[in-house]
This record gives sequence, structure tokens and C-alpha cells, in this order.
Amino acid sequence: MIYYKSNEEIELLRLSSLLVGKTLAEVARHIKPGITTEALDQVAETFIRDHGAIPAFKGYGGFPATLCVSVNDVVVHGIPGNQILQDGDLVSVDCGVVMNGFVGDSAYTFSVGEVAEEVRLLMERTKESLYLGIQAATAGKRIGDIGFEIQNYVEQFGYSVVRDLVGHGVGKHLHEKPEVPNYGRRGTGTMLQPGLVICIEPMINLGTRTVTQDKDGWTIRTGDGRPSAHYEHAIAIKEGTTEILSSFEEIEKVLESKH
Repeated sequence: MIYYKSNEEIELLRLSSLLVGKTLAEVARHIKPGITTEALDQVAETFIRDHGAIPAFKGYGGFPATLCVSVNDVVVHGIPGNQILQDGDLVSVDCGVVMNGFVGDSAYTFSVGEVAEEVRLLMERTKESLYLGIQAATAGKRIGDIGFEIQNYVEQFGYSVVRDLVGHGVGKHLHEKPEVPNYGRRGTGTMLQPGLVICIEPMINLGTRTVTQDKDGWTIRTGDGRPSAHYEHAIAIKEGTTEILSSFEEIEKVLESKH
């Protein structure tokens, strides 16, 4: 069952999504060589609770933390802990909140200090693929059109699309129908209709598309140990338009101020 949202519900989802962007901006202020991933998690949890919301990930399926902090070859679901960020690391931070009963969910990939040129390009192109996927997400199109645009763009650079993990619908629950793969064929899959709210989240690897899972039952790594980047926006399909509910604006303001 796909649960279509009213305009009022979309506005509540927007508020939750914008809080995620603000939280990720707060995390961005603290990302630097020498900080632990657990310290970033504490920053996020405090910020979310101070803004009258609760972390959506904490306790979800038993996940122990507020953020997923995934460093270098970790694709997603990295558990914050005593890992210390080093100069040259790539770190994707995925965050969710629940506010007014609705979930916000977004992710951004950061560079710690100076990263290698191939890593910088992977980040830039993964983010670009997200926006190409969003452009394809209009009423009357299909889920496969989104995945096609993402896959078509990143594979020309020799990157690969993770297939074991996908985007998803979002609403009162963190993961709702439909699934939104980052690969696919045009004109296939669920029809996009007004009131649909989905999270598009390309997870793009520098090398192989295969992934492995750590013994902790959460951490997903690339099969060849090469880096992976991940960006995520929540979007709402409306009549004649598509709106991005989450925002990278505050994150990027912080990043600019650090340069």
C-alpha cells in the first residue's frame, strides 16, 4: 500500500525534513580531523531534542544511535563510536527525525580536510546524480525513470550503483512503499502520482557495486574497500511540480564558512 499525503501532511514532512538539514549543518560545524564519530552523534542528538523532535534512527530495528556515520569504504549504516576522523577521510552522515508524528530523512557526504581528487569527484557526481534523479521524478513518470537517470549518469565515469540498498517512501514511518532503486529502466515501476513523498538516495561506489555487511549487523561496506558516497533528499510529487522538502542550503553555508 502506498500512502499518499495531503498538502497539510506534506508541510509537516517539510518541517521535519528541514530540521534534518539544520542538524546536518550543526554536525558539519564539528567535522574535522581528530573528532570521533560518536562525538558527532552526540551533537546531533542534542540538537534534535533541543528542537522538540526525536531521533528517528535511534532504536529503529535496534539501531543504537542518532546518526549513521559511514567513513570511506562504509556505504551506509555506520554505527558511531570511537573511530577518529582523519585528514582525507570521506564521511557520509545520514540523519532522521520525528516531529509532529512525521519523519524527516536526509543524508550528505563530507570531506575531512583535503580528500584525493578522485574522491572529490565521486562526491560531486553522486550529488549531481541525486538532482538528475529528482528532475526525473514528476507526476506521470515512473520509479524506473529516477533510477535510470542516476545510473546512466554515474556509470559513464566508471562508478557503480549499489543495488542492495534503495530509497523509499517516507511519512509517519521512516520506510514506506514504494522502494526507489538508484538503477532501472525508463517507463518501469510504480507510477509517480501527486501526494507521493519519497526519499531519493544514490549510494555510488568508486569501484565494484558489491557490498558486504559487518558482524555488527548494520555496517555496509564496499566489496573492494574503495570509497562510497551517499546523498539523500526527501521530495514531494505534486500536480505539475516536484518539491524538495529537505535542504542542503544550511549545510553548504557551513562548509563555505570553513574554507
